[in-house]
Amino acid sequence: MTDLSQRELTLISAMNDRIGDTMPAMARLCTGESPDLFRSLLSRIGDKWTLLVIGILGTDRRRFTEIAELIPGISRRMLTVTLRALERDGLITRTVYAEVPPRVEYELTDLGRSLQALALSLAEWVSDNQHQISDHRRRFDDVAQGTSDEAERGQSVPVRPNRS
Repeated sequence: MTDLSQRELTLISAMNDRIGDTMPAMARLCTGESPDLFRSLLSRIGDKWTLLVIGILGTDRRRFTEIAELIPGISRRMLTVTLRALERDGLITRTVYAEVPPRVEYELTDLGRSLQALALSLAEWVSDNQHQISDHRRRFDDVAQGTSDEAERGQSVPVRPNRS
């Protein structure tokens, strides 16, 4: 286990202090005034590409091809779908310039910038914890495949219920 910095310990302590408050609040939000809208927005924000696009745009205006080049693995179609959804939700604006060929630029709105701070915090958390999570995944997969050291030595390993 790695030693945590004082900043990380303070953040963990603050989060633990809020756990009791956040669980009931999340339950209220999930079932509140517009539960379908709430879930659809969480789905939008939590999809594979949205937070990457939000993070890439930053404070700059970017052309479609610039965004596509900065996000490895995204298809042109998926980038188009993601940008349209973000525009529909008011998180980005799309500006078309009357030039030949037409130039189109995307930038964050104030609402999008408010989400960007959260996106960057989440990205930092992923960066800080990706190796630890990768190790957990590997161990989990080894146990699931019966190839872990514990299983090979005949030691007890946690059994997960069948979720069929």
